[in-house]
Amino acid sequence: MPLQMTAIPCLRDNYAYLLHDPATGRTGVVDVPDVAPIHDALDAAGHRLSDIFITHHHDDHIGGVMRLQEDTGAAIWGARADAHRLPPLDHALGEGDTVRLGSQEGVVIDVPGHTIGHIAFHFPESGLAFTADSLMALGCGRLFEGTPAQMWDSLCKLMALPDETLICSGHDYSQGNAGFALHVDPGNAALQARVTQMQADRAANRPMAVVPLALEKATNPFLRAGQDYLKQAHDRVGVSDAEMFACLRGMKDTF
Repeated sequence: MPLQMTAIPCLRDNYAYLLHDPATGRTGVVDVPDVAPIHDALDAAGHRLSDIFITHHHDDHIGGVMRLQEDTGAAIWGARADAHRLPPLDHALGEGDTVRLGSQEGVVIDVPGHTIGHIAFHFPESGLAFTADSLMALGCGRLFEGTPAQMWDSLCKLMALPDETLICSGHDYSQGNAGFALHVDPGNAALQARVTQMQADRAANRPMAVVPLALEKATNPFLRAGQDYLKQAHDRVGVSDAEMFACLRGMKDTF
């Protein structure tokens, strides 16, 4: 039985994700930007928190972790490489390690770029991947610590997941990301259709940061850096895919 997932808006544009295993009653949360919205979601569902999964060290993802842990006694899972700048970890993780939430197992994916110690969590049986500020809806995170080559490698790992995987990212930057995507890839019919659909999704209050990987691969310009037509359109014929990604990321930084 797959995990039940609830996207929780936090702060101005962040998302936390509540995960519940109906087989065992265990409940986890991915990232804790703020405490109150997560308590509200737990109370509404009648769940007790057992686990906290951290993707990276930025305060808008861990700002509420210690308070939530004190309130619930939940175990904290996070990157071993970032342990020095995370709340105290009960489970220190690295590439390929397994996490468990009740009857469900997840796999840790090392995704440096936005930060050096950034990790993602993939729960294959539930078809969920929590990518925070690595792969985002129609975009990717700004490179605060890593290199373009590191981020491209991270995105390639995520692109290798099954197409039906739901990508659950850390922010709703979809409006700005859509504007940039249309700017650099204006002839992409799938992108045009997605932007039109986004208007209806936003009006219906659907979480904009949760998107099937197949749709990201068809519309997210950062995942399309290997497309020859995109290289040609931006006078980058013959460059490597990683170099094209670096070009696009640089354009987005000044867009």
